[in-house]
Amino acid sequence: MAIHTVLQLLMLLSCITRSAATTATTPLAERASGSGAPRHLLGIRKFPSDNCPDKCGDIPIEFPFGIGPNCSRHTGFALNCDNTMQPPRLYLSWDRIPEVLSFNRGVSGIDMNFSIVISTSPGAEVYNASLEIPSSGFDFGLSYLSITVCNFDTYFIGNPRISSKFPLCTECDGEGSGTIYRKTTCYPPVYPLIPINVIQLKFVPVKEAQQVQRQIARINSLIYWNINDKRTCVDASADEDNFACVSDHSSCVDDNWYKTGYSCVCDHGYMGNPYVLGGCSRHGYNPSRKQIILSGIATGLGVGFVLLLLGLSAMFICRKWRRDIQKKLRRKYYTKNHGLLLEQLILSSEAASETTRIFSLKELDQATNNFDHTRILGRGGHGMVYKGILCDQHVVAIKKSNAIEQVEIEQFINEVVILSQINHRNIVKLYGCCLETEVPLLVYDFVPNGSLFEILHSGSSNTLSLSWDDCLRIAAQAAGALCYLHSAASISVFHRDVKSSNILLDANYTAKVSDFGASRLVHIDQTHVTTRVQGTFGYLDPEYFHTWQLNEKSDVYSFGVVLLELLLRRKPVFTGESGSAQSLCCYFLEEMQQRPAKEIVAAQVREEATEEEITNVASLAEMCLRLQGEERPTMKEVEMSLQLLHTKRSMSSRVTPENGRAEAGVPCHSGIGVDPASADSQRCYSLEQEFMSFASIPR
Repeated sequence: MAIHTVLQLLMLLSCITRSAATTATTPLAERASGSGAPRHLLGIRKFPSDNCPDKCGDIPIEFPFGIGPNCSRHTGFALNCDNTMQPPRLYLSWDRIPEVLSFNRGVSGIDMNFSIVISTSPGAEVYNASLEIPSSGFDFGLSYLSITVCNFDTYFIGNPRISSKFPLCTECDGEGSGTIYRKTTCYPPVYPLIPINVIQLKFVPVKEAQQVQRQIARINSLIYWNINDKRTCVDASADEDNFACVSDHSSCVDDNWYKTGYSCVCDHGYMGNPYVLGGCSRHGYNPSRKQIILSGIATGLGVGFVLLLLGLSAMFICRKWRRDIQKKLRRKYYTKNHGLLLEQLILSSEAASETTRIFSLKELDQATNNFDHTRILGRGGHGMVYKGILCDQHVVAIKKSNAIEQVEIEQFINEVVILSQINHRNIVKLYGCCLETEVPLLVYDFVPNGSLFEILHSGSSNTLSLSWDDCLRIAAQAAGALCYLHSAASISVFHRDVKSSNILLDANYTAKVSDFGASRLVHIDQTHVTTRVQGTFGYLDPEYFHTWQLNEKSDVYSFGVVLLELLLRRKPVFTGESGSAQSLCCYFLEEMQQRPAKEIVAAQVREEATEEEITNVASLAEMCLRLQGEERPTMKEVEMSLQLLHTKRSMSSRVTPENGRAEAGVPCHSGIGVDPASADSQRCYSLEQEFMSFASIPR
């Protein structure tokens, strides 16, 4: 029979005091009159008296607990059995509130139950209750607390080791309450052995619940105890008159948690109560228990092995079924994305068939390690780009686009075919695509040195600083690529998202125009297409924004913003001195009316570039930024101007004192110039402001 021990000093003292703010006092349930928790041990008994009750109702009682005089080790272990109740109820002798439900011999614990009456009052927002545990004959640790209360959130307070900003998990049985309310997000009240003397609880009414005048909180807890009249087994065994482990074949065990007491256990092979003479015996101990355990282990292993085989078989069947489903789904996407049509179009073009591949999803999964987040190169408005390594060790960039409409799939196929035929040294080469996903994947050659935007605006000391000569070269190369798309390709392509982050730099820092996710194909007899506005704020053509008519001059405007980035080394939308966001175009046009270009540009540009080069590039940028598209130069004219500037600078750098001075300046482009007082500049600035004010309004 288990040895069931007592939590002597659990004094429940309800301190529910109304706070100055909105706190109300809630008394605990009625206590037995004249009762109180003992503060001192009133004498230790080594053996119980004869004829002591051995149970209360169905709850067995074993020493050191006892009912009646001289039946317990000391008053802290004394119990009171109320036989007037049916069934009889067992309490600690000093208080009727904590009811003893059962004793747990294996862990030296007592299952306790008590109630708290919460008398609600109008305006009260918090009700506090405390359970005071005075130190007397034994120690205890709070291990488990189960709280049943309706219409309140319950919290631990006062003790930093168990307090929490989250409510405890409580249950509501609906008895005696109005609206039943159960807290779903909570903190489970389960703790290790925590030595505490006071448990403080806070009850907060739930606003959504209907409150009644009287609520009852029922609390069930498991309390641990030990014998602590001596701190260790060594000290206890030296006091033979009071040593608790009196049975033969019993041992003393130190309290390893609090170091303040000990407990007694029967030796291996014996069972019973070690706190009474002859309490530990072989009665009830089965010598063949080991064999039973071994047999159980063998049976368990056999059953486990069979279950393992069944589990593995089910897993294999499930994976095969899933692979078949995925295979059918990939085939469905391939057909929906016009894979057969693309195959025919690619095969019909000799150039495309040699350089463009249609990849399977499995190949790209392997190349990107299942599109692992560590392979992400960047995120853009049109999708996400991953770095991949194909089986032939070719490094590629794989663009996973955002969802597109079904009506755009056929246009996407045409774009793939056109881009596969583009062969320009300053355009990122399309390597292939994958049509086995809901949104087709594009595979490009990998460009290792990042984007022009990152180099210009990263602000990191580790980032390469481009010289002015590099800037002119990169600008001329990017302009050449855009010029090729507009006029030299077999069909015109309007990029629609020209910006510095879409100008990539390869290992030799050669410019590569990328990201054709927003591009539109235009037949040779068309001057523009009408389409919804798409692009990046700060680079967006105001005329295109207002008219929805996209033409080649829209790319010219965006390229003008890139030229400003190279000159001023500022972002398209930057934080001005006032702390507010400011458009780089507006800033540039306004400053050009008040001072020369040389005073506006970045310090590095001012040091490395000649005044003539600064003026010419600033003039070219101003022409690209004119609000009327017909007043802007073509990309061909922009490319020629930048090539002339770069060529002249290269020739000037090769002039030596022996061969004479450099030639006179070569004009960048006829008609390029900035008149600070011109109506165009003023009108450009005002309309640019209007454009920025409309940019945040969704269509």
